[in-house]
Amino acid sequence: MGVSPLAPVLDALHEVLPRTWSIIITLYGDAVVPRGGALDLAAMLRIFAAMAIDPRAVRTAVSRLAADGWLVGRKVGRVSFYRLAAKGDAVFAAAATRIYRAAPPAWDGVLRLALPPPEAMAEGARSALTEAGFGAPLPGLWVAPPGMAPDAVARLAGALILETMPPREAGRSLAARAWPLARLAAGYERFMAVFQPLAAAMETDGRLAGVEALAARILLIHHYRRVILHDPDLPPALLPPDWPGAAARSLCRRLYTRLLPASETWLDNHGRTPEGPLPPPALDLFARFGGDDRFSQ
Repeated sequence: MGVSPLAPVLDALHEVLPRTWSIIITLYGDAVVPRGGALDLAAMLRIFAAMAIDPRAVRTAVSRLAADGWLVGRKVGRVSFYRLAAKGDAVFAAAATRIYRAAPPAWDGVLRLALPPPEAMAEGARSALTEAGFGAPLPGLWVAPPGMAPDAVARLAGALILETMPPREAGRSLAARAWPLARLAAGYERFMAVFQPLAAAMETDGRLAGVEALAARILLIHHYRRVILHDPDLPPALLPPDWPGAAARSLCRRLYTRLLPASETWLDNHGRTPEGPLPPPALDLFARFGGDDRFSQ
């Protein structure tokens, strides 16, 4: 037998200790929630076996996620089922808009600068602004992510808001000072280095089948979301000319499109809820990344 096209992805996954709990959240948010939200543990173990992750690590991660309120368990006879809890569903739902959209939001050309009062800048406030996508080119000065509405900027920053429409080079210089663009670009490059061989292999030899397709799909979104959720969604006018984010999104979309049919077929045949087989997927599953006719093939 030849080497699976998934092998390079698994090699990259196991270069460091896999964050099994995080991959479980990706599995639920990406594939299980659109099918009703619950999955039997046996199916989960088969999916993670396709990722070469030890079942003991999966069981430990599931137990910890349940104890921490991220998963809700239910036992029917000897079969254990788990559902993503409300807080986990909310976290992934908030991320889904960023992960699956077809293109970055439109930009009106305005950058909004926030000058919070010093007394408002406790450590928690700085962390909240960073998590919301703000950049800080200078101490005490914050730049809102371009897609954020003006009222949201004012509400989050609690600050004097200044608006500017910088020329292209000045805007790029400000963006480079405000956000860690080099680190983000390196993340996109790593993502493409891991998944381009899989894309090339699938174009040559066809699609992955069965549980391998589902494992590849989950790892694709798991790796992609670890980069995209740190990206402030800057428009091309504020980015370096060779910015790799668009190429990474295109690669993710193409691979997701190819992997979706076989992975959904595997869930049809092997996934179960306490009530029986998984229900059909929600229609918005097929609108991810802008939708594509090949999703239904």
